[in-house]
Amino acid sequence: MSIILEFPWFERQFNFDLPAWMYPNILERLRGTPARLEELVAGLSPEIRTRRTGDEWSLQENAGHLWDMEALWVGRLDDFLNGVKTLRVADLNNRKTYDANHNATPLENILSFFRRERMNFLARLDSLDASTILRTALHPRLQQPMRLIDHVYFVAEHDDHHLAQITRLKSAK
Repeated sequence: MSIILEFPWFERQFNFDLPAWMYPNILERLRGTPARLEELVAGLSPEIRTRRTGDEWSLQENAGHLWDMEALWVGRLDDFLNGVKTLRVADLNNRKTYDANHNATPLENILSFFRRERMNFLARLDSLDASTILRTALHPRLQQPMRLIDHVYFVAEHDDHHLAQITRLKSAK
């Protein structure tokens, strides 16, 4: 039996010091997220997928949140490519996820839309050269500089955070 510790996303600290050679490895993590998500939720009943405990998101809402975040990730990629000093700010209240009513959306739509958006994001990331992935901008919440490679790592960590949440919620069935 494994112990899954819950650690709030906003309490995490990051060291943005990855070597450039890690970039393709991180892209592979991002490329695998849709398949890992699909595997995690496969075969679960709608009752289990949409069950909420208090204010905590359901499995399906966590999946929908991954899809919701793609717009921010792509926007920040644009920020790096445009040479901005500070990356665009995230909605720290996650209004988009709360307003989306993902529990009423067919799971197949969430999964396919997320996969499509992620593959579009990856197509853009795949085309970048070494000097571009090392461009730097300030992360507005963390108040620390990050390079584009660090942004990609941040996205992968965010993906894994929500996949771990789904795994934890799934084990509580």
